[in-house]
Amino acid sequence: MTGGRGANRAPLGVFDSGLGGLTVVRALLDALPDERIVYLGDTARVPYGTRSPETILRYARTCARALIRRDVKALVVACNTVSANSLEYLRAELDLPVLGVIEPGARAAVRAAEREGRTGRIGVLGTASTIASGAYPRAVSQVSTRYEVLGNPAPLLVPLVEEGWLEGQVPELVIRQYLEPLVEQRVSVILLGCTHYPLLKPLIASVAETLAGRPLPVVDSAEATADAVREWIADERIPAAGSPEGDRLRIVVTDRPGSFARVASRFLGADCGAIEQIDLDPG
Repeated sequence: MTGGRGANRAPLGVFDSGLGGLTVVRALLDALPDERIVYLGDTARVPYGTRSPETILRYARTCARALIRRDVKALVVACNTVSANSLEYLRAELDLPVLGVIEPGARAAVRAAEREGRTGRIGVLGTASTIASGAYPRAVSQVSTRYEVLGNPAPLLVPLVEEGWLEGQVPELVIRQYLEPLVEQRVSVILLGCTHYPLLKPLIASVAETLAGRPLPVVDSAEATADAVREWIADERIPAAGSPEGDRLRIVVTDRPGSFARVASRFLGADCGAIEQIDLDPG
């Protein structure tokens, strides 16, 4: 069991380059009602996806250190870019449990594909950097070698989510363009490989069903990550909370807390409360 005296009362630390990781926070709050969370959005340096692997690792280290200073008991990296590029470095360097979003999403996608039993192909929608990293094919192969992973970058989905375009003709047409190549290759599952995308899950599922002529499972990596954290707590890899104390969620950002707050409620499905702005050490 990880964590010393009082660790069960410590919060989970979650970070992302901006807003997207709040879908993971929402899933964690739903799945683990006794846990408290500190969320860090590195809005001063968003997006991470255009950065070099060395820069991404440097940014990830500074976010991790900022959360560790707040006495978190585990880190959840709610960013596909960091999970793809830096997760193993963080695990090697930090003396606490570290979980990313790619491995849980891959496991959930394989389970969904096994239930479908139609083809050995899993389709992934993600940012260009996540797809280019090959992280999802590697993660799926560690779970099962029976499945081929077909990725398609879907860069326009992030700005659509942040602008609140979650339904209607415009997002439907964009989603159709991204899904068509995957459905044409007869994928049996669609995995959402970006933490922004769960807000579009109903529309993605609807468009996928129209294109395929049957329902296609759509796997939400945010929900899969929350399930993985719950499993780690059950296995005593992370200390379980005794009972909730104080606010369940605290949010800190590195820039523009006002604009962050205006959009954050859409991701959380509830008011986000007060948001604190902090400076990160330069790393």
